[in-house]
Amino acid sequence: MYAVFTEEAKLQSWLDVEVALAWAHAELGTIPKAAAKEIEKKAKVEVVKVERVKEIEEKTKHDLLAMVYALQEVCEGNAGGYIHLGATSYDTEDTALALQLRMAMDIIESDLKSLLRVLLDKGLEHRETVCIGRTHGQHALPMTYGMKFALWAAEVGRHLDRLSETRRRVEVGKMNGAVGTMASFGKKGFEVQRITMERLKLEPALVTNQIVQRDRHAELQCLLALIAGTLDKMGREIRNLQRTEIAEVSEPARSPSSTMPQKLNPSNTERICGLARVIRGSVNASLESIALEHERDISNSGVERINIPEGFILTDYILRQMTGIVKGLSIDSENIERNLNMTLGLILTERVMIELVAKGIGRQEGHELMRRLALKAWKEKRPLRQVMEDDEEAMRLIPPADMDEWLNPHNYIGTSVEQVDRAIDKLKEKL
Repeated sequence: MYAVFTEEAKLQSWLDVEVALAWAHAELGTIPKAAAKEIEKKAKVEVVKVERVKEIEEKTKHDLLAMVYALQEVCEGNAGGYIHLGATSYDTEDTALALQLRMAMDIIESDLKSLLRVLLDKGLEHRETVCIGRTHGQHALPMTYGMKFALWAAEVGRHLDRLSETRRRVEVGKMNGAVGTMASFGKKGFEVQRITMERLKLEPALVTNQIVQRDRHAELQCLLALIAGTLDKMGREIRNLQRTEIAEVSEPARSPSSTMPQKLNPSNTERICGLARVIRGSVNASLESIALEHERDISNSGVERINIPEGFILTDYILRQMTGIVKGLSIDSENIERNLNMTLGLILTERVMIELVAKGIGRQEGHELMRRLALKAWKEKRPLRQVMEDDEEAMRLIPPADMDEWLNPHNYIGTSVEQVDRAIDKLKEKL
């Protein structure tokens, strides 16, 4: 990802746009085809050096103009005089940015699919690994680890959908001139733009002023923030499940403490959660760049030189990190079972209530009975079954022969396994 946003990569993208523009002019008879061939021959960073462009920029105080001069001075004959003909700076820069963003989105798509693949593998592996589900930080009902992985996988699948949609609005270029009127291209403006974009495999923007409008780029930054939010959520859950008192999972390659020999810290997921904040933090600046003055100002430029490369590089990094963490995640079945039974059967009170309703007892009556028995069991630190067996009302309503079935947490996971299977079957289509 870093390679996509180097100075050399940006310069090459600019040069590629200039080549496409030159050929558009050549096809329309505006410039000689020999000139377009010469421009294409020299429009390479091996010929037009970044260092030379920087030298010229020191004099011109304009980076795009410096590129034009640097390319012109290496072109033979009169070809250099046809470079950038009719274009404004951001015809080249915004169109070139779309080329870079396409490459960056290709990498993010590959990263998302890699993460999705390992999540589906883990979901399949643990589709029947029964564990305690938690709401508000409290033990709630039994579920499976497969559901956790399937939930994350479904979210990653939605990001792939969003990326596909966002591409249509980001892989767009322009060749419209200084304020978007195409006046500098005469009557050939639409054809110049069409041919240029076809050569670059970009869609021409429907209408622009001097720039491609920044709602497109802000949408992309929001997508990176959404991806970061998912990875933050996953990281927090994995971190919490590694707590000493829970200890159900362990991420690979935990880091030791510098002073406490017994400690192994979840530094990998902590790093992901921290970097997710940086990615989300760039969204506001991108949203602010939508509202530029009149036909454009340059306040977006400095922002984008930072937050676009940074957002993509960090998102790529934490996606790859999370893929490795999930792939190497260790799951402790003994501690999972211990935690499942920690509350002495209280997590099955809903199950008992539902069964009582099925036998004709009112829902509120069943709920109140189980609430009373649960409070008594918790206060006396006794298994729910014992409390039920000692309660006259409970034994009158609850058949003793059904207790083994009703109070087994492995028997109250609903459609967990089926949901995981359905998610895996559906999400495999995205790989």
